Amino acid sequence: MTVINQHEKMSIFKIWMLAARPKTLPAAAMPVIVGTGIAFGDRAFSLGPALAALVGALLIQIGTNLANDVFDFKKGTDTKERTGPVRVTQAGLLTPGQVMTGMWVVFGLAVLVGLYLIAVGGWPILLIGLLSILSGIAYTGGPYPLGYNGLGDVFVFIFFGPVAVCGTYYVQAGTVNPAGYWAALPVGFLVTAILVVNNLRDIETDRKAGKKTLAVRLGVRSTQMEYLLLLAMAYAAPLVMWLAGIAALRIMIVWFSLPLAVPLIKDIFTKKGSPLNETLAGTARLGFIYGLLFSLGYIIDKINY
Repeated sequence: MTVINQHEKMSIFKIWMLAARPKTLPAAAMPVIVGTGIAFGDRAFSLGPALAALVGALLIQIGTNLANDVFDFKKGTDTKERTGPVRVTQAGLLTPGQVMTGMWVVFGLAVLVGLYLIAVGGWPILLIGLLSILSGIAYTGGPYPLGYNGLGDVFVFIFFGPVAVCGTYYVQAGTVNPAGYWAALPVGFLVTAILVVNNLRDIETDRKAGKKTLAVRLGVRSTQMEYLLLLAMAYAAPLVMWLAGIAALRIMIVWFSLPLAVPLIKDIFTKKGSPLNETLAGTARLGFIYGLLFSLGYIIDKINY
């Protein structure tokens, strides 16, 4: 197989790094950064829970990536026609059994981190942790895989937005304030936008494989409009927060990231297939910068208050 020949000299470490897909990790880190930023601004920051939330989020993301790698292969979705990054199971770099084992090891590590967070935050964190791991597996695995039935966008928004942001704030403050709930919305919108690019890129191969993502169900044009709407709502959220008195004008510094969004929107309407890999990376970068600016704006406001 050509793919194997191209990677046959890779070390086992590099192969596992490829499987972990580190370029997806900023999407997992962004909700924790924003939740921690809100907690810091509210003088509720706690280093231990914040770091544990970050490590736990990264581990769950890696575990989900491994689950997607092996379950997509088993379902026949990953083929030679794939336009996204190399999947190690499909490429023959690791066996399905190895990837499955790796998945359970990573999720097991996430559970260990979660035990500390449960001690800090109680049963709500136990529920959040279990549901996060289950959704990571159920995205492509199980009898009714979410990603194969058009529910991926909804669950990504829920778990990367309200669950991750509010959960991060909660383990530090013991409660969640209105700013935390509002901050969760743009984070969820932007991480969902990353998934929209991914599914738009794969729309033809997913359709052939019977993977009925929301993009497959909606079609190209409506998926492009979904991306535009998600970005628009992400940038509208801080404006509403300011107008409603939930945050001060300084929260609007997130709009300094708007120039990064313009070329991405152009790409969505002009590119298809593998060229959208650059757009996907750009959307992840946009979300990370947005999260940093959002947190900074909130913190500066509270420091000056």
